[in-house]
Amino acid sequence: MGDTINLIPEVETDEMYEHYKFVVDRGQNSMRIDKYLVNYIENSTRNKVQQTIKADNVLVNNSPVKSNYKVKPNDIISVVLAHPPRETNIIPQNIPLNIVYEDEDLLVVNKEAGMVVHPGFGNFEGTLINALAYHFNQLPYFQNDLDKRPGLVHRIDKDTSGLLVIAKNEFAMNFLAKQFFNKTTQRVYHALVWGNFEEDEGTITGHIGRDIKDRMQMSVFPDGTHGKHAVTHYKVLERFRYVTLIECTLETGRTHQIRAHMKYIGHILFNDARYGGNQVLKGTTFSKYKQFVENCFQIIPRQALHAKTLGFIHPTTKKEMFFEVDLPEDMQKVLEKWRTYINYSSLSE
Repeated sequence: MGDTINLIPEVETDEMYEHYKFVVDRGQNSMRIDKYLVNYIENSTRNKVQQTIKADNVLVNNSPVKSNYKVKPNDIISVVLAHPPRETNIIPQNIPLNIVYEDEDLLVVNKEAGMVVHPGFGNFEGTLINALAYHFNQLPYFQNDLDKRPGLVHRIDKDTSGLLVIAKNEFAMNFLAKQFFNKTTQRVYHALVWGNFEEDEGTITGHIGRDIKDRMQMSVFPDGTHGKHAVTHYKVLERFRYVTLIECTLETGRTHQIRAHMKYIGHILFNDARYGGNQVLKGTTFSKYKQFVENCFQIIPRQALHAKTLGFIHPTTKKEMFFEVDLPEDMQKVLEKWRTYINYSSLSE
């Protein structure tokens, strides 16, 4: 087991940078530090890391190093990395939004799959925040008011569709953020996963943190020695013999929580390339079945995950707000194909 690693950046509120400090795992092989940091820090690039090193913003054991330095087990690494532009520096872009609800304090959107939520390295344009910046600039009460700006209080992955609430001012952002922190929000997802469940419902409990070998994945650490506490409740909605449609209720909100928890119990999300769900994991050996699954992959070229419902207390009215949206077209089409396939297979047996 490796050393404890601190993956949470200390974000400075007055400066645009993030501070990372961590200890290299005891099992780490020799590797150039620029390559190591690209794998380690989410949304970083080789050029960005090299420029950071060039500015002496990467210290190993309290001393600056060059890009060709080879990391060693137990090295203590400190990184000061330039923060992506904040919301006030975002370029407004006229990108269509599916707005479910809006008032002067907040806005609820149904995000399409494929849209990045927040600008980051390599994604400074075309994001949800770019679209919101443009939308907000068109509102009369936003003009000349620096306190009113898009404020994220939670996120969903680029290739996950569904509901997000965005705060329009500092008070609303803090009020909503507290609800997410206290786990009093209501968030329900629908997911198509590989395999059939023996039970109709269940609960997955296990710390989630970055995978030790693949920094782009999250893994479950049931002994609690790494990551953060995470709880996912699931319920079977529809069975298709080889895949299952489930409902997931989040008690916590960790990065890739549903994706990591489902892989942990052997039910990887359908077509989740990051976690191996883009392979034919269950089914028959018939070539027609393989072709059928590949056709489904083409219909939904992403993980089959949708944030279907969202509930919270409104920051001003203090009333309970609850929103629900239909499954997106790609998920609906894939589910219909599975229904047809299973019915046809049953008649053929």
